Amino acid sequence: MFDLKRLWLDKDKAMLQQWTDLMERSGLSPQESVEYTVGLLKDGQLVASGSYQKNIIKCLAVDKEYQSENLLTQIMIHLMERMREKDLNHYFLYTKPSEAKIFHSLGFHTIVENESVLFTEQGSPNIDDYQELLEKHRHTGTASSIVMNANPFTKGHQFLVETAAAKSDHVYVFVLSEDRSDFSSEDRMNMVKLGVSHLDNVTVLPSRDYMVSTATFPAYFLKENAPLAVAKTQAAVDAQLFKEKIAPILNIRSRFVGEEPFSPVTEVYNRSLQEVFGQELELVIVPRKEVEGAAISATNVRKALKEKDVELLTHLVPKTTYDYLKKIKKIEVEFSGNY
Repeated sequence: MFDLKRLWLDKDKAMLQQWTDLMERSGLSPQESVEYTVGLLKDGQLVASGSYQKNIIKCLAVDKEYQSENLLTQIMIHLMERMREKDLNHYFLYTKPSEAKIFHSLGFHTIVENESVLFTEQGSPNIDDYQELLEKHRHTGTASSIVMNANPFTKGHQFLVETAAAKSDHVYVFVLSEDRSDFSSEDRMNMVKLGVSHLDNVTVLPSRDYMVSTATFPAYFLKENAPLAVAKTQAAVDAQLFKEKIAPILNIRSRFVGEEPFSPVTEVYNRSLQEVFGQELELVIVPRKEVEGAAISATNVRKALKEKDVELLTHLVPKTTYDYLKKIKKIEVEFSGNY
């Protein structure tokens, strides 16, 4: 007889140790961020567990001794019912490729798969819906791409897009849809569109859940606090998804990225892109645009905003961003000098 119970990993040290041991025995990382965890116990011992973070089901494990007991299905049904109670009807799932049959039987569909990770989803809007959206924006000829958060859009971002536009028939700029930044996805999308409006061969699109999102690459949003080994695994999945599911739809042959002197996680991501893309997609690394010998970063822009350093802002962001920041009342002082 097995007891199903919620596990309070942040409060119960003994159970956290049991859970960590189960994760490690199962070849999973106990460093994953989770908001809800459930377990099946036999005589007080944890023999199976599963978790979710937002709409991502993860950390599914069953002790080898009990793998014939169909415990994984019980865990999954509980997690999905719990998520439906929160009005979540679109789920993502990371698991091992060897478990594919079980999850396909539960209605999950594979997005991408590699030697170590199977990334699946259930519900809608799904990857097919996103690919339909991309098809509507397809241009003739070959294209390049850029994926950016633009938190906010800087002269560095603008320089990267202008560089790609000068070397490409068409450029698709994907703006992260994830709302985990200082500026909302709507504001970031608006700033990017305004900042590239002078370029006729650029299309700006949302990334939805399929590029650098909580689903594909949650470590990105942890930055310096992210375990780099976890970040590398997630980055490889994100890069593979782009290569297999996004690039072919739009005939993308290259992806432009900025050189990364600041964030170890972003540097790991760039290396993963290069490894996964191989010879099929070109990764073009562009040196960062500098102001007075220092590379422009969105972090410095946010710092200047906080300190109300209007003059510095005019060196770091294009006029389109500056005007937009005034519009949304992030800048209260009019700049009287030369822009």
